[in-house]
Amino acid sequence: MTSHTANARGCLVEGFDGIVCDLDGVVYRGNEAVPHAVESLLSALSAGVRVVYATNNASRTPAEVAAYLDALGLSVPVSHVVTSAQAGAHYVAQRCGPESRVLAVGGPGVPLALEEAGLTPVRVQEARPVDPVVAVLQGYGAQVGWTDLAEVAYAVQAGALWVATNVDSTLPTERGVAPGNGALVGAVRSAVDVDPVVVGKPHTPLYDLSVVALGTGIDRTLVIGDRLDTDILGAATAGMASLFVLGGVHRWADVAGADPAVRPRYVATDLRSLHSAYA
Repeated sequence: MTSHTANARGCLVEGFDGIVCDLDGVVYRGNEAVPHAVESLLSALSAGVRVVYATNNASRTPAEVAAYLDALGLSVPVSHVVTSAQAGAHYVAQRCGPESRVLAVGGPGVPLALEEAGLTPVRVQEARPVDPVVAVLQGYGAQVGWTDLAEVAYAVQAGALWVATNVDSTLPTERGVAPGNGALVGAVRSAVDVDPVVVGKPHTPLYDLSVVALGTGIDRTLVIGDRLDTDILGAATAGMASLFVLGGVHRWADVAGADPAVRPRYVATDLRSLHSAYA
């Protein structure tokens, strides 16, 4: 019996020192907070559990995400927001030299992450064939259009390292499910002959950054998410326990039908389950 299971018999959150919490579909959907999410996370924080918010959505900067969470009632240090853009920039910085020119495609979170990693972000309107980039960091952005995707394809065809923040096929909004960054990456892939390096969930770089921000051990950290193919699979890959909450793309039947190796350790309707005995 693991310590997680034993502690969960009292109160689920008591078995952990830290939480890596997804945002889209778990804390909010578009401009609306998910019912019971804010008060449940506040209770966890009051109990001394540390929380970082890790998102595959690279469109916003960590400061913008923290301000948005503050408006919902969650006071969050910017250092406790970890994005796939940061994970992507960290990967590029490891592969390329300082101040390397990197094409930044996506929302404001992408170029900022590159700057913070010591790289030189190049916007699409600044891209020039005579001064090529060495890498591309492609993330979601509501304003990303054909011209942006074409520049990614041109850079990749010229030999640039192609890094995608994530390949989520969909994005939950207050109006329903919309195409995600995976759809945009797929459009580029149809024009090139290589696959991108993906750093967001379910890959481990985003979880590695999250654990560093928390300062907790993997065995004492709980991942919370609403997607089996990203949040839950990523937790399993990183060797971390996970809680699946209903309300996103996947349903109970999907959980039941998932490969046992990548099923969540815990399942619940919403985040109130953190403060209940887990059967």
